[in-house]
Amino acid sequence: MHIAIAGNIGSGKTTLTGLLAKHFGWKAHYEEVDSNPYLSSFYYDMQRWSFNLQIYFLTSRFRQILDIRNSGENVVQDRTIYEDSYIFASNLYDMGLMSDRDYENYSSLFDLMSDYMQAPDLLIYLRASIPTLVRQIAKRNREYEQSIRLDYLKSLNDKYENWIASYDKGKVLIIDSDNLEFENPEDLSKVIDSVNASLNGLF
Repeated sequence: MHIAIAGNIGSGKTTLTGLLAKHFGWKAHYEEVDSNPYLSSFYYDMQRWSFNLQIYFLTSRFRQILDIRNSGENVVQDRTIYEDSYIFASNLYDMGLMSDRDYENYSSLFDLMSDYMQAPDLLIYLRASIPTLVRQIAKRNREYEQSIRLDYLKSLNDKYENWIASYDKGKVLIIDSDNLEFENPEDLSKVIDSVNASLNGLF
């Protein structure tokens, strides 16, 4: 079984990934953030480092997909490879922060990788408003994230809503994270009930 959690920066993906993995006794696969050599540079100069960052994420996530498929384990994954292409790379291109040449190169690589991808059994989308994202980003206090622009977060949110509306690769569970604290047992219990219902085909 493969559950993947999608959502904007600060929506609660990493927290929920850990909590669901612990509850179900499954393996958690996290996004490579702390070890990413481009992330800090990217937030200070998006145009210069956008292509490098997206290629790093793409190869890292593709390797993760292969590991998940070959392991045969039940997994909860923090962010999907689809978000790398349809949300982040696409958004950087639309904002003029990735050149035509780089975007075409990136898209060609993603299309090639797509032939070897298997969609998750359940995609959980964490929908969050900009104030929630800003609050969560401030709360975790990562230095390189303090320079994230509000227009960047807004553009990503718009991309997420368009992507999730047309997602057709499998089951989707949408969770409004504005009014939830995943570390609150009562809120987590509601999410777990929804996940179980989705996995059992009730939604």
